[in-house]
Amino acid sequence: MGMRKIIDAIIAGDLAALGSLPVPTTYRGVTVHADEVDMFTDLPTADKDPRRSLHVDEVPTPELAAGEALVAVMASAINYNTVWTSIFEPMDTFGFLRRYGRTSPLAKRHDQPYHVVGSDLAGVVLRTGPGVNAWKPGDQVVAHCLNVELEHPDGHNDTMLDPEQRIWGFETNFGGLAELALVKSNQLMPKPAHLTWEEAASPGLVNSTAYRQLVSTNGADMKQGDTVLIWGASGGLGSYATQFALNGGATPVCVVSSERKAEICRRMGAELIIDRNAEDYRFWSDEHTQDPQEWKRLGARIRELTGGDDPDIVFEHPGRETFGASVFVARRGGTIVTCASTSGFTHQYDNRYLWMNLKRIVGSHFANYREAWEANRLIARGRIHPTLSSVYPLEQTGQAAYDVHRNAHQGKVGVLCLAPEEGLGVTDHQMRERYLPQINRFRGV
Repeated sequence: MGMRKIIDAIIAGDLAALGSLPVPTTYRGVTVHADEVDMFTDLPTADKDPRRSLHVDEVPTPELAAGEALVAVMASAINYNTVWTSIFEPMDTFGFLRRYGRTSPLAKRHDQPYHVVGSDLAGVVLRTGPGVNAWKPGDQVVAHCLNVELEHPDGHNDTMLDPEQRIWGFETNFGGLAELALVKSNQLMPKPAHLTWEEAASPGLVNSTAYRQLVSTNGADMKQGDTVLIWGASGGLGSYATQFALNGGATPVCVVSSERKAEICRRMGAELIIDRNAEDYRFWSDEHTQDPQEWKRLGARIRELTGGDDPDIVFEHPGRETFGASVFVARRGGTIVTCASTSGFTHQYDNRYLWMNLKRIVGSHFANYREAWEANRLIARGRIHPTLSSVYPLEQTGQAAYDVHRNAHQGKVGVLCLAPEEGLGVTDHQMRERYLPQINRFRGV
């Protein structure tokens, strides 16, 4: 009954009333269970099924502490870290929760036999803890996923370097695939007014990650005129990298795996596209041996498309499968910027092509608050657009994660939490009408 009143107030636009409505003592969240971490033992990664491991449970509402906010989650989204959590690879996330729980009595709240997952949200602030002044009940927000303590000097130039930096909903509990979520107040950002709840929820993690990885001085520091090779250019990360490259005066070379995905890149404005399946690139001749001739073939194809230029930047996230090729094709003095490693974490490359050609490998992980804020501001201004392709109800989160695990998706897959249907939450209809074709270009593909 309490959750129903919250939903009704939000849909009616009576946001001022939220501060006086009681907070439910329990809520529904998508969880994995500590007693099931061995359920996929001995199965190949491809056969591990998130639909078996992800549950929708009624869980206790966590205690609200200083500097925190409790958010009514209208919508969330699937990221690859939710897939990793659901298949317990490369390890189960309960080790993260136990380690976090040992850091303080309040952090102990996170050490539970269940893990409420999810690293994106769009919703409305319900309550704030002591010391929170920038946000109040009724504020419409999105959240980025950096959870940081900032009690160590290493975090004060770049919060991503803090030794107590964690990814919310992956390395912490009470994540965004739920009706309520617990966040630190410095995770909150204004919801873009022209987007629906599900659209606004979808960019957070991947948009911020791509911004730091490609645009920020902490990443590749892209400049106008750069040639940028983007692996998986129509996917969750790559679709934002493609937009950043086009917006920033760079030339993206988009690597995709089908003509359908190539068409999505063309819709975003990209012209130079490599369909790796159609052109049959096989960077590994067997499980243990890479084929440098395929690296050379890829490099020649890139030069053919660019008029002779090698990539100034290679936007890397597949990892093991492509990393040898990425190091090879980057221009002399170029940068390979890497995160995620969705095809495997153990990278192999020929170091001669790195050291003798003065190339750099830069590791990049999510984003600090400033970078996340700037990435969200670009969304709010209509310079970067959501890449939402499909939306599931909370009860079908397992299927949504399964789609991402099997790469049977485009862009981002959204999940409705408290929102009863798609299309709600827009407050700037004039701006939405202006950008509707760009907002919808991943839908129905």
